[in-house]
Amino acid sequence: MQAARCGRLLPLLVLLAGAARAQSPHPNVLISAVNNPNETAIMLNPKNPQEVVAGANLNNAYFSTNGGQTWTRQQLTSPQTVYGDPGVACDTTGAFYFLHLTNPGTGGLSYPFIDRMQVQRAASVAGSFSLRGSFGLNPPKQQDKGWLAVDRRTNALYCTWTEFDTYASLNARDSTRILFSRSLDGAQTWSAPVRISRRGGDARDESNTVEGAVPAAGPNGEVYVSWAGPRGIEFNRSLDGGLTWPQGERLVSPQPGGWAYGVPGLDRSNGLPVTACDLSRGPRRGTLYVNWTDQRNGPSDTDVWLASSADGGLTWTAPRRVNNDPAGTHQFLTWMAVDQVTGYLWFVFYDRRNYPAGSEQTDVYGARSTDGGLTFQNFRLSQTPFTPDDLGFLGDYNNITAHNNVVRPCWTRMEANLTTSVWTALLDPTLLASTAASPVGLRLEAYPSPARELLNVAWELPGATECRLTLRDALGRVVNGTARRFMAGAQQVALPVSGLAPGVYTLEAQLGSQRLFRRVLVQH
Repeated sequence: MQAARCGRLLPLLVLLAGAARAQSPHPNVLISAVNNPNETAIMLNPKNPQEVVAGANLNNAYFSTNGGQTWTRQQLTSPQTVYGDPGVACDTTGAFYFLHLTNPGTGGLSYPFIDRMQVQRAASVAGSFSLRGSFGLNPPKQQDKGWLAVDRRTNALYCTWTEFDTYASLNARDSTRILFSRSLDGAQTWSAPVRISRRGGDARDESNTVEGAVPAAGPNGEVYVSWAGPRGIEFNRSLDGGLTWPQGERLVSPQPGGWAYGVPGLDRSNGLPVTACDLSRGPRRGTLYVNWTDQRNGPSDTDVWLASSADGGLTWTAPRRVNNDPAGTHQFLTWMAVDQVTGYLWFVFYDRRNYPAGSEQTDVYGARSTDGGLTFQNFRLSQTPFTPDDLGFLGDYNNITAHNNVVRPCWTRMEANLTTSVWTALLDPTLLASTAASPVGLRLEAYPSPARELLNVAWELPGATECRLTLRDALGRVVNGTARRFMAGAQQVALPVSGLAPGVYTLEAQLGSQRLFRRVLVQH
């Protein structure tokens, strides 16, 4: 279903306007404009990345057998209707699954409006989807916003979602909770739903409602999930494939301003989180990531954030900012995927960095992190901007899928007459370094000031080079730093400062042949 209606501290970088608005080198492909689609989902087959399936509201399924170059549409049907919130997954047999809501009633906000979850299955990428199983029916309660994950060790399917006592209710007695169910037989039967959020929320479908539960499978039978609610981004986990869950969740991060917020030109926007786990054979195997957006820096400044955990979700890093543009613009409706071969993180989000303050012109941007979320490279995906209108609906999320450097984002575009269409980009990772915006000269920024837990250092390079960052105290002693080779373009590193004494420090950056300095205030 649809989510509720709804100054960064220091600028990071000043981008060269001409370079920032240059046409994306990644070809854009129209998936479909039939049936006014929005709210996209996409998944490729890891055993054959040329096989890709996508979905969009309300009953649109698409498939491609050539890596997303061309697409075929299928209209899904169900005896209870196909009612939006598409989610797609793929198992190790090459079968694809399409999760959606149902609405067998009249469409009003009383039962049986969105009364259960259903999963349709196609045995192969070009096969027809057919109804496979239903779950979550619990009259008169209503079910909303589910997502699927596949455990590729066993092909178990995991689903998490929100149950409402009454959807969009203003009654203080009505509440919401996060539920979990699993299937061990290819979506034919599902376990009885169990509650995994000890803290509930109200039923208004706003920031105090618990929503946005996206599951992720771990490397050894774990199931991980985060969601948004009154406290911020919450997290819970099962260590036995969803059989048991702790009687309490952990806080990943506060979400100042709440998950439901306004963006000009949108009927509604949200900062609901995405959860992912690194299953690669690389050095960060088992690392957890949670990605979301919020307006902690003010209503005119929406940002994309990432937190990570190296201990199974027991502790989390401070949020790191994914978008590396100057303050005062909007980046919103993010999604994240982990390439389970390389361990790289890939992001897609709407972005307004290239236009004057107050403009509603919108690009689609991507970001990549090759070091577990310590640094991010941003790049434009869309060929041309569009201007949304709040009389229409873009959906509650974009989507992205990745495997072995085959990366396919998916997003909704809106035209002036409110018609919408679904798009992807044939993203070429080899072009990223050469297409990053290059400034007239090197620029170095450090934020926040004062820094308390992490000092974020951002710069931009015209070419790949060795970079050394050194933080010195008032006596010139080195107290923190890092050195390694970075690619061209915008870069960002987080230096821990929570263990330093309060005071003024000097940040020294050796960027290639140039040396730059910044004064930094640390205060706890």
